[in-house]
Amino acid sequence: MDPFAQYDTNDAYDTYDTVIVGGGPAGLTAALALTRYRCRTLVVDSPAPPRNADSRGVHGMIGLEGATPAEVRARAWAELDGYGLAQRREVVAQDVTRAEAGGFHVALGDGTTAWSRTVLLATGVIDVRPEGVEGFAECWGRTVIHCPFCVGWENADRSWALVADDPDYAATAAGAFDAWSADVIAITPPGMDRAAETRRTLRAAGSDLVEGEIARLHHRDGDLHTVEMTDGTLIKRRTLLWSLPQQQVPLVTRLTTTLGLALDENGSVAVGPDGRTGITGLYAAGDLTTRWEQGAMSAAGAGAAAADAIHFAHSR
Repeated sequence: MDPFAQYDTNDAYDTYDTVIVGGGPAGLTAALALTRYRCRTLVVDSPAPPRNADSRGVHGMIGLEGATPAEVRARAWAELDGYGLAQRREVVAQDVTRAEAGGFHVALGDGTTAWSRTVLLATGVIDVRPEGVEGFAECWGRTVIHCPFCVGWENADRSWALVADDPDYAATAAGAFDAWSADVIAITPPGMDRAAETRRTLRAAGSDLVEGEIARLHHRDGDLHTVEMTDGTLIKRRTLLWSLPQQQVPLVTRLTTTLGLALDENGSVAVGPDGRTGITGLYAAGDLTTRWEQGAMSAAGAGAAAADAIHFAHSR
């Protein structure tokens, strides 16, 4: 039976079971799972460098420990190409709209449109980097890190500073990271709520809090050694744990208006445990769905769960 027979897909469109927007761990894991379900899949992968492009190695993925993001992607596509059911388009997905006869139209940056029964958003998110902090780009992903579980091992036994603007998060410098460092302080913006209370808590635990704005990161080829504040204060630190503000990619922001895609209180795409959004046929997996459980393994697991849900939806 032709799975597309119930739809008027229009010969002008390439037709797929699923279009996956995003070619990172979530999207590629979903593509492999759907391929093994014998689904025709299109992975729309932006030609821009991925969010983890500065990473020197992916950690925590069994069999891929230390592989660079580029190596992981290359291996994934070698595996997918062996099946012959998944296609890759290195373009930006401009829009996702409902097709009149069912399914979705996905408008691509090269002027073409694909039709699919279902769509999986695996776009990741955008890190909003601080403006005007000299040396940040050179240290980012190496000694300025966003996730201790990802690269804490590589920064173990160094002096750390937790950059935070929330008093409860700043207070975690007192002990939450001692698996990697016994010397962790907090750096917070001036006037943070409950700063004096947080400082007392940290000092009682042998830590400290520094208020101020960071102006410059002194480093040697990305290896941080000193943080310079705007008032000229120099703080000897070897690693910064800096969880940056994040925003959704333009496509996801657009879909909140055009399709009514819902976001949660953290600005993440609201999904069920299997990646279902509130829009029938539209799924999401990976970092765009969570603020605090971001990482290659978590994203891959979410992609696999979404692929299972998509397969069962196709089977009905």
